[in-house]
Amino acid sequence: MKIIHPPDWARLRGYSHGVIAEGPTVYLAGQVGVPAKDGWQPEVEGAVSPRFDEQFRQVLVNIVDLLAEAGAKPSHIVKLTWFITDKAAYFASLKAMGTIYKEIIGEHYPAMSVIEVHGLVQPGAMIEIEATAVIAD
Repeated sequence: MKIIHPPDWARLRGYSHGVIAEGPTVYLAGQVGVPAKDGWQPEVEGAVSPRFDEQFRQVLVNIVDLLAEAGAKPSHIVKLTWFITDKAAYFASLKAMGTIYKEIIGEHYPAMSVIEVHGLVQPGAMIEIEATAVIAD
């Protein structure tokens, strides 16, 4: 895997502009802050924490669990697309999310995009993340 970073561009913190990778590809559907074993259907009430950082932690745990099922590791992630419902809560949680991210994913910063949306299907969900990984080793 190779991070794409033109030499005359400012260095990014926490993510990359792009990634080149070759190998079997894993595409993960959007994961929300509900333990996957509990499901995340609209009828599942009360399973989502009201805290942005706690939802973020569960999203990453779900992503890592799914990657493991495919024989992939967090270091194989090439792209994360975040959908958030509250930009203020996102910015207020940045420090906590940085700590959580390093704990669960490690020092690996793939290409990422954050998109603010009006709402998510799961009641109470404030964040959903899609992931793409390439098993390159």
